[in-house]
Amino acid sequence: MPELPEVEVVRRGLERWVAGRTIEDVEVLHPRAVRRHPAGGVDFAARLRGETVGVPQRRGKYLWLPIAGRDLSVLGHLGMSGQLLVQPADAPDEKHLRIRVRFDDAAGTELRFVDQRTFGGLSLHDNTPDGLPDVIAHIARDPLDPLFDEAAYHLALRAKRSTVKRALLDQSLISGVGNIYADEALWRARLHYERPTATLTRPRSAELLGHVRDVMNAALAVGGTSFDSLYVNVNGESGYFDRSLDAYGREDEPCRRCGTPMRRRPWMNRSSYFCPRCQRPPRVVS
Repeated sequence: MPELPEVEVVRRGLERWVAGRTIEDVEVLHPRAVRRHPAGGVDFAARLRGETVGVPQRRGKYLWLPIAGRDLSVLGHLGMSGQLLVQPADAPDEKHLRIRVRFDDAAGTELRFVDQRTFGGLSLHDNTPDGLPDVIAHIARDPLDPLFDEAAYHLALRAKRSTVKRALLDQSLISGVGNIYADEALWRARLHYERPTATLTRPRSAELLGHVRDVMNAALAVGGTSFDSLYVNVNGESGYFDRSLDAYGREDEPCRRCGTPMRRRPWMNRSSYFCPRCQRPPRVVS
């Protein structure tokens, strides 16, 4: 699943190529692509015709296109394989093209939602007073948000009585962090993924948060992490952060700090990658 850096790369591309453009027509080519819009594809298309796209926004892993002058937004669910591509209007259709958005200008490009596995989609929602689509109002601010409250996060972390990786992936505490960047930040912080949150001091949680920010900014600088052709920006280009990963996907490879072979363990239907020497497991108290 794309995490904050990958979604932010897409948002920046949409801001450059789509913001301020007026929608001429919307073509829904697969009903599953609008399944989160209960009124269906015909209603989705009709309500967007003639509307102008505002500046694309993001919170954590969630991306939306505000409708200028309205308390409405188009929320994009990228899912496992969703792509928002800006393509020349005369470019051949992608095999898994699900939604096409045409604009009423002479730019010669259109917005396409392509989704091989059809887990993602687009949907239209009312906004909250804060400008968020109402269905994601519960999502916490992300660590790159200037208004992220570190003190409140530390208190919530301690009160959660969970383990540190579970807490990093809890989108109601902190948004945007997924499996890849959680493992990377924990490796940098020398913390085992099962470390109880109650044992984290304020300086230790601040240090971890700093590593989360650092790894996300580093990923952003090279376009995010692309393990296959499904993770691309709006121009269809892959990111390169997978070449810089220190933990994720490096089972049996030497730790870049101490040389110990990295390990992988099953974790909540996923995997956790860690160094058994640098990230020692917590002691079990009997």
